[in-house]
Amino acid sequence: MKKILLPTVLLLAVIFTLNSCSSDSSEVTPVEAQTQVVVNYTYSPIELETLALINDYRVSVGLNALEKINYISAKSEVHDNYMITNNVVNHDGFVDRSDKIIKNLGAKTVGENIAYNYNTPEAAVAAWLKSPGHKENIVGNYTHFGISIRENSVTGKKYYTNIFAKI
Repeated sequence: MKKILLPTVLLLAVIFTLNSCSSDSSEVTPVEAQTQVVVNYTYSPIELETLALINDYRVSVGLNALEKINYISAKSEVHDNYMITNNVVNHDGFVDRSDKIIKNLGAKTVGENIAYNYNTPEAAVAAWLKSPGHKENIVGNYTHFGISIRENSVTGKKYYTNIFAKI
């Protein structure tokens, strides 16, 4: 009886193990992760001007210019819309945005600047450069960035979210 029972138990264990390791899992595969970062984003002239001002400053102090990534700009846009909808100016949800950029783009570090109620890109960038924490992001060890600038249709105030990443 023991001779029959042991091979049967082993066979069942092998079958169970093979079935439990099937590929029908809910985990994101690398191919799926890559398709998630393909995002269409249309930059407004003031967004492009703001990115250019940041890159011009970085180059003027001997740093590399940053490359824009649509996925990061889309994450920035979501945050602008959140701030407008909730009538707040803050970094709420930054950890989640950062984690998604790290996971989906392979970023090593992520930083974020926000601004509110600046009418021109020059004014927003000048304010960031006067603030030690914001300036630290602008001159930080980053390789890529994204931006969104949205206007509250009721108040006319502009909301800026600029995210930096080292990839």
